[in-house]
Amino acid sequence: MPPEALSYRLDPYLPHAHRVRVTLAITEPDPAGQSLSMAAWIPGSYMIRDFAKHVVGLSARCGDEPVAVEKVDKQTWRCAPCAGALTVEYEVYCWDLSVRGAHFDATHGFFNGTSLFLKVHGREGDPCAVEILPPPGEAFSDWRIATTLPSAGAAAFGFGHYQAGDYDELVDHPIEMGRFTLLEFEVAGRPHAMAITGRQQADSARLATDLQKVCSYHVGLFGEFPTDRYLFLTMAVGDGYGGLEHRASTALICKRDDLPRPGLGEPDEGYRNFLGLCSHEYFHTWNVKRIKPAAFTPYDLSGEVHTRLLWAFEGITSYYDELALVRSGLISPESYLELLGQTITRVLRTPGRQRQSVTESSFDAWTKFYKQDENAPNAIVSYYAKGALIALALDLLIRRDTESRRSLDDVMRGLWAEYGKTGRGIAETELEAVIERFAEIPLGPFFQQALYSTDDLPLEELLNSVGVGLHLRATESDSDKGGKPVQDSTAGPDLGVRLDPNASETRIQFCFEGRPAMNAGLSAGDVIIAVEGLKADRGSLERLLKRHQPGDRVRLHAFRRDELLEIDVELGERPLDTCYLTLDEAEAEVLKRRQLWLTG
Repeated sequence: MPPEALSYRLDPYLPHAHRVRVTLAITEPDPAGQSLSMAAWIPGSYMIRDFAKHVVGLSARCGDEPVAVEKVDKQTWRCAPCAGALTVEYEVYCWDLSVRGAHFDATHGFFNGTSLFLKVHGREGDPCAVEILPPPGEAFSDWRIATTLPSAGAAAFGFGHYQAGDYDELVDHPIEMGRFTLLEFEVAGRPHAMAITGRQQADSARLATDLQKVCSYHVGLFGEFPTDRYLFLTMAVGDGYGGLEHRASTALICKRDDLPRPGLGEPDEGYRNFLGLCSHEYFHTWNVKRIKPAAFTPYDLSGEVHTRLLWAFEGITSYYDELALVRSGLISPESYLELLGQTITRVLRTPGRQRQSVTESSFDAWTKFYKQDENAPNAIVSYYAKGALIALALDLLIRRDTESRRSLDDVMRGLWAEYGKTGRGIAETELEAVIERFAEIPLGPFFQQALYSTDDLPLEELLNSVGVGLHLRATESDSDKGGKPVQDSTAGPDLGVRLDPNASETRIQFCFEGRPAMNAGLSAGDVIIAVEGLKADRGSLERLLKRHQPGDRVRLHAFRRDELLEIDVELGERPLDTCYLTLDEAEAEVLKRRQLWLTG
């Protein structure tokens, strides 16, 4: 079929109603009746999102004659047979300000293809033409486009004609339109850019320089860059965090305060987190976009696609995202160990790690990890966080047992050459053997413990092999993320709850299993209002509890819905679930191994 056999016209004609009109022209529709469907999920975010729910009206015509359309299921339509080209027109409501959907108003537009473009059944492999129009009116005359969709005549960052080789490519290039700050730099001879939407006052030169460093590190690790260019699409907001990978770009959302301000020296916590987010999504260019499970080759976007390998694709990526910051010189080794200590802390504070293995967590991402409830910490473990620790342990184990001759870096390069460059997906049962082969040491017992059991990883022993000490202490407060030694030695006894950070009242978000609050009968959603007859709020609860010792019985008053409860709680010892790491003195061989690990 000719390249213009499928053409999409994107018309953001109604910004205040957040609606975009899409016109799809099919030159040779199925003579038995053309079926069309909207994706149910977007790659990289493993949850059914039912993007078809945002379709507002759908009609079809053949020439000037209307064609009957039947809705077959929640996301599929079938057009009646017609003699000649078929034109389908529909509108999409775009009000999801996230990296997963589509958002459009008078300030900007952000669109993922899975939210906008219908798949033409039987034509998934055909080339697609795309015309993108600007919103109507003089007020939008200075808007630009940022996307990695290949141009078919459109000027750089301009509205006009674009193209995609097939449907998978069509939906894998998000589009930002509006007024944005554009940073441009080069990595490995390929153009890179970041388009920042939203009010912000970032040090653009600093940001471009730092991004170039971390991107250059990743390209050096794999030895080549697999796309002609790369684009970071960044939405700066008051409060937000997230990213989603694509084949030649990423969509990011961040706090505007996390962007580097002019005059900033060593990256502060916010900027360090943002750089880690950029690093994470960029690493996905290789790991999951090209080195991927066989279950994702190709993607089936009509329903859940289960794999037990997400621990590797998200966990290994989560390991390298922060490791790249220290290896590229953006943060100090001490800063990196703080971040690593925080990751260990997040896993230790999750009782669910003793109930769910990381392979089970990967498989159940659709129904458990992405649909967490008030019992989640007691029932699940994050394949991101524990997966990162498995990658750490695997890297240190390989380095130790091969006397630094091999490392996880070699494994990733091997996976890239054998799977990423060839397009062959990794079968569910072959990854462990492949890693063993590239590592050149037996890893069966390690994998059995790390992947299929709920045992804790031997991190203390492995970190000692690079001269890093692992230390555990009690949590000091709800805001204590770990990664640092004791800051406040006056921490009180344990209640065993986490408060809802988005509630102004003292509302319990989680009760941890086996700890005082749950043992006494408190539940998630309860609002604590008094301790021993004294009013408790977010500012005073911790202070009131500090008046008591572990083993003391205290009387709490709380509301459950609109009913007042009076509950006696026996306070406990705060668990040693908070980690910090130290650079220790060690023998020359160990220090050399540490240097190789931290510098790559």
